[in-house]
Order: sequence, then C-alpha cells, then structure tokens
Amino acid sequence: MATKIILFQGDSVTDCGRSRETDQPDTALGGGYPTLCAARLLADHPAGEVAIYNRGISGNRVVDLYARWKIDALNLRPDLLSILIGVNDTWHEFSHHNGVELDRYVMVYRMLLDWTKQVLPATRLVLCEPFVLECGAVTPEFAADIAPRRDAVRKLAAEYGAVFVPFQQVVTEGARRAGSPERVLADGVHPTLLGHQLLADAWLREVGF
Repeated sequence: MATKIILFQGDSVTDCGRSRETDQPDTALGGGYPTLCAARLLADHPAGEVAIYNRGISGNRVVDLYARWKIDALNLRPDLLSILIGVNDTWHEFSHHNGVELDRYVMVYRMLLDWTKQVLPATRLVLCEPFVLECGAVTPEFAADIAPRRDAVRKLAAEYGAVFVPFQQVVTEGARRAGSPERVLADGVHPTLLGHQLLADAWLREVGF
C-alpha cells in the first residue's frame, strides 16, 4: 500500500513552533493540533501508511499562502490537504492596516483551491473554519469581521467537495465548558493546549481518516 501524504497548511495556529530545519515527515511538527492529529494517525497506522507534514507559517494571510503554494503545498503532492487560514486577514487590518478584505480573501482562497484541483485533482481537501473568541486581542469588531470569513469557508468547502471542520463551534463550546474563553484561546486567537486538543479531536472526527 502506498504511503498517504497528509499536509497541514495555515498560519500560527498551525505552525505552532514547527521546525524549519527538516524536510522529513512526522517530525518537528510543532506544539499544536497538527502534532496531536499526527500522533493519533501514526498510532492508528503504525506501518508507515501515512506521512505527515506541517507547513504552517505564523502571520500568514491568504495572500501569503498563495505566494508559497507551489513549493509548500503542490510540490509535496499531498493525498490530503488541510487548510486553516483567515484570522490574520482580519488581525493585520486591525493591528497595522494590512489585512485582506473579504472579497479578496474569497477570491484568493478560490484561486488556491482551483490551482490545487488543476494540479492534484485526486487530493482530498479539508477546509478548517477560522475562529476567534472575544478576549485578549479580539474585540467585538474583530469577531464581527471574522464571521463572514467563516461563512465563506463553509461555502467553499461545499462548492469544492471538501471536508469542512467547524472550529468556531468547537472553541465556543469548549469555552462554555471551561468557564473562560482564555482557557481555550489564550489571547482570543491562539489556542492553549486544551484548545489544540479540542481542534485535533474535531479534525479527526470530521476527516475520519
């Protein structure tokens, strides 16, 4: 049986300190949900049936992802490609007026998906919902700007036959159960260890690899 390549792509939530020093799969995947997913997948498929890569980069917006898509996604020829992108498209606008407005976010995201479908038509796509909680860096205005991006990703997932992972629902419910949003997303954006476990559980449940 051929080894299935799984690739996680995104921003700091995916990056989470992953190493740039190795190109080998299953190693130095960072401290976040990709590592937790990888641990489960490798335990379930211990004979080398899967090879897992993390190519998230902290601070990335969808336009940054597009700029490196060939070398960091298409060239790896993944059998399953998971994407989480969107929070910086909002955050960078609020922090230093360098965000990506909604229409352009959707346009570039669609370009990523079209490019992937053209080059790798058999690749299974997983689109993860961008998410925030109102605490730390996240104001009500910030959260309101993320909401239509979530809707856009859900619609793109349906349009492209991708798996949709409802991360916002997961962190919202997690915060309710934990009694505090900061216990799930430390600054309203970046998950705690609890938050990453909730994301990993949801990803594995929805993807059903």
